[in-house]
Amino acid sequence: MPQEAHVYSYSAVLMGSPILLKLFQHNEHLAHQVFRLIKHYENLLTVNRSPSEVMNINHAAGLHPVVVNPAVYQLIKCAKSASLLPNSAFNLAIGPLVKCWKIGFQGSSVPPADEISTRLALTSPHQVILDDEQHSVFLTQAGMELDLGAIAKGYIADRVRDFLHSQQVFQGLINLGGNVQTLGGASQMRGTPWSVGLKKPFAGPDDLIGVIEVEGKSVVTSGTYERWFEFAGKRYHHILDPSTGYPLDNELHSVTIVSEDSVDGDIWTTLIYGMGVEQGCACLANKPGIEAIFVTKDRRVVLSSQQLFTFTLQDSSYQLAPQGS
Repeated sequence: MPQEAHVYSYSAVLMGSPILLKLFQHNEHLAHQVFRLIKHYENLLTVNRSPSEVMNINHAAGLHPVVVNPAVYQLIKCAKSASLLPNSAFNLAIGPLVKCWKIGFQGSSVPPADEISTRLALTSPHQVILDDEQHSVFLTQAGMELDLGAIAKGYIADRVRDFLHSQQVFQGLINLGGNVQTLGGASQMRGTPWSVGLKKPFAGPDDLIGVIEVEGKSVVTSGTYERWFEFAGKRYHHILDPSTGYPLDNELHSVTIVSEDSVDGDIWTTLIYGMGVEQGCACLANKPGIEAIFVTKDRRVVLSSQQLFTFTLQDSSYQLAPQGS
């Protein structure tokens, strides 16, 4: 039997988040290539500084279309499709509202209702006009802004996975500040999964509800506890309702999606969070490649199914409530 290989960890701070790369080889050059790739896509997709291709689109809102990199165009097209689903909580054009609330960016008060109403009028995904031949994007109204923050990390995690595969690396892990993409298992021995912690809402960074075990899958969590502030005794979190302009308010603290591709995890955490437990489980019953773990405000952990992962509850103050097989 071969000797068990050592796991080497590499880290950097990119996209405003700590990035962790785990490999079964000591290869500083490969790690540097991965971080450089992440930086490349961050520079294309960010809306927090210029220049970026998405910022170029936003600056041209109401004026003219902007031709973009084919990869950026396809990501925007994917995001628009998710935004146009019936009652979708995902909206690629939600930028004006994100800037209005500033949650996670020193925001600490509720914007005036008339300002929210004004910004809401600038968030229709139907007003994002795409041209497949030119690879151009046009925001029809001045003041519109794309914000791909809800999908960019997943897209980049998938590109890192594809790059590592191209380098004949088929085991490892990349954690992009909450988007975890695993390659193979956590050991050279077959059947050894990676362990990904499910965080306890509004607790310490190392406080876990339980552990998710996966091999070769993506794990993405979106939670109310990630970015929030308290005002007049009420918490306001960063997951905004595209139909009202205010934070989504339902029975959930977080949704975790396990899937093949991390970009699907990004999209579906938002979609399913907007649906809630019952509707979310019903929706995923027809999507065998995507599974959800719901954490509710009344301390239940609900599993849509468990074909792609196993979950072990560690915090006895939570109740495990499986749905499906």
